[in-house]
Amino acid sequence: MGKKDKKARRGPSDDIDWDELRAAAVEAMQRAYAPYSRYKVGAAALVSDGRIVTGCNVENASYGVGLCAECGLVSDLQMSGGGELIAFVCVNGHEETIMPCGRCRQLLYEFAMPGMLLETVSGIRTIDEVLPDAFGPKDLEEATR
Repeated sequence: MGKKDKKARRGPSDDIDWDELRAAAVEAMQRAYAPYSRYKVGAAALVSDGRIVTGCNVENASYGVGLCAECGLVSDLQMSGGGELIAFVCVNGHEETIMPCGRCRQLLYEFAMPGMLLETVSGIRTIDEVLPDAFGPKDLEEATR
């Protein structure tokens, strides 16, 4: 599906409102704390129970301890009841869609339902498309057998 296609089908009655997710990501981005890079990021995701969770980046003078928007989103997910992520979008300070870095894709994978959708710079993609052959909890379970 292309970027112009605002809704992606997941099932017979499960429409994803990408405009609502994007608006939540933009609102989160506006709360970002980015005095050093001035690169504000906001993220939003739809959860399996219908909630929307959000996060923003929070920088620190000691650059290595800054927090990305995806970390904040996953924290919001856990603090508000857990669940699986169904759809995800991330924006920069210009409200443009951006791709989560590899580390953040791995973080999202841990909490994604199979086939989670992401709005990316090249259109709607699944988590498996943006993180093929991912390492996850199943790999650890198999190693302990």
